[in-house]
Amino acid sequence: MPRMSREVAEQHRQQVIQSTSRLIREKGAVGVTVPEAMASAGLTHGGFYRHFTSKDDLLAQALTAAFAERRTAMDQITEEHSETDGPSARTAFLTMYLSELHRDHPADGCPAAAVAADAARSEPNTPLRTAFTAGLRDLAAGLRQMDDPGHGSAEDAALADLALLVGTLLLSRACDDEALSRAFLKAAHNRLNEHPAPAGESSVTPAPAV
Repeated sequence: MPRMSREVAEQHRQQVIQSTSRLIREKGAVGVTVPEAMASAGLTHGGFYRHFTSKDDLLAQALTAAFAERRTAMDQITEEHSETDGPSARTAFLTMYLSELHRDHPADGCPAAAVAADAARSEPNTPLRTAFTAGLRDLAAGLRQMDDPGHGSAEDAALADLALLVGTLLLSRACDDEALSRAFLKAAHNRLNEHPAPAGESSVTPAPAV
């Protein structure tokens, strides 16, 4: 294959991966079809097998890309808040993760909350479940990296924080009651943050989804 053709093929593959990473966060992995994934990248589904061995292969790569995107965002927050007099990296991350904007825009948000149910229902050692497990480990490592003094850096603490964050986001999205949905976000923010919100005030404000 000529050099330019290989480059174009790789560009197309990355386009499909990135667009599918948004689709699976928005709809769940099970709900995404091959024609839909290819169309979302502006391509026809006839060329799918030039880029991926199977739908499972695409979903795993898209999920891995989604987790990598979130970890990059976490690392940027850690770097930006490492030498400032403002909020700590942990506080800034919690505020963004537990925001109404993140709740309302899953396609741009955390893949752990979006794909957890699909991963739980998949068989052990399937590509999706393997990619999901690796992504969880990476998010937990990111949380350990931004821990404040007093919160500790033990792995079990980071895992507990991650479980509360993901579970809160799932519940707040599932609620058919806006007040209860916001209450979940506020309660988790206050439990995890060293600076709880004043009574009667929302602990989260609209911020870029993480």
